[in-house]
Amino acid sequence: MKVHKNIFEQIITPENLFQAWDEFRRGKGSRKDVQAFEWGLEQNILSLCRDLRNRTYKHGEYSAFSICDPKQRRIHKATVRDRILHHAIFKVLNPIFEPTFIAHSFSCREGKGTHKAVDALEVWLRKVSRNNRAPCFALKCDIQQFFASVDHEILLSILSKKIKDPDAMQLLIEVVESFCTPGQEDERPKGIPIGNLTSQLFANVYLNEFDQFMKHGMHVRHYVRYTDDFIIVDSDKSALEKLIPVMQEFLSESMKLKLHPRKITLRKFGQGIDFLGYVVLPHHRMLRTRTKQRMFRKLKVRVVSFKAGSGSESSVECSLQSYLGVLSHADTNRLSEELKNRCWFWMSE
Repeated sequence: MKVHKNIFEQIITPENLFQAWDEFRRGKGSRKDVQAFEWGLEQNILSLCRDLRNRTYKHGEYSAFSICDPKQRRIHKATVRDRILHHAIFKVLNPIFEPTFIAHSFSCREGKGTHKAVDALEVWLRKVSRNNRAPCFALKCDIQQFFASVDHEILLSILSKKIKDPDAMQLLIEVVESFCTPGQEDERPKGIPIGNLTSQLFANVYLNEFDQFMKHGMHVRHYVRYTDDFIIVDSDKSALEKLIPVMQEFLSESMKLKLHPRKITLRKFGQGIDFLGYVVLPHHRMLRTRTKQRMFRKLKVRVVSFKAGSGSESSVECSLQSYLGVLSHADTNRLSEELKNRCWFWMSE
């Protein structure tokens, strides 16, 4: 295994921190906390650099808020200063860990994403079913409260296998231990905040252990994962059923994680395989009903806001085009036309 030293010096250079600022600021220029930091940008970046170099950096507190996307999630937002450091860490660590990830892990990786994950699933389904001429089943699972359950000790141990720089590891300890899942502070420390860029990397690093177990330990060929959702395709239903307790044992013993008991589904390809907002069937791909309903509801809210004077026509158009982009990845010509007609009708009421 290749190990990496002198990581800390790469992270804390002014050049890396200023580049991290540029990437962090993109699309956030109108936010008050970002504007306040930018007002004294050079001084603020150099102050961060100095604290890091002197080993006196301390991660700040988080502010919490909830979003509905589509289920309610609790987001923990770090200060601008800390988020710039998260970007700086990500810029250096991601190229180190990216080559270790399996090809069919699709979350928060360049050139991947939800649509590529659904495309890969569809390829596996058609291959295993021999274009719907042979039996084909899909086992879909979800890890229960994944972000809230990531064990700090296990995560840091995985990171330390490749990062052999004491200063870099001390910085990663500071970032990882800056957050603990609320209500569990007295237990074994766990949890990474959904709002951090580093959490996206940490999630892939953590679950890569499970990916490797599935691919190389269990020799599962047709496996696709997106964050904490994963799906396995096989022609043998009983083989998939036998995998469930094996996966549960590995996740519990090695990762301190659990499968969500109500989100384990095993279906025939002909029944439709629901994954990441789409339903893949033998001859076409549909949009999940809940996704469609949410899309119409959110677009109408945009239109109502515009007509009330609290939104812009361009925001309505951007939302419409975004939803049409989602629809373009399924067989939804009629639905696309319906969405455009509904939008025109609401605007003209």
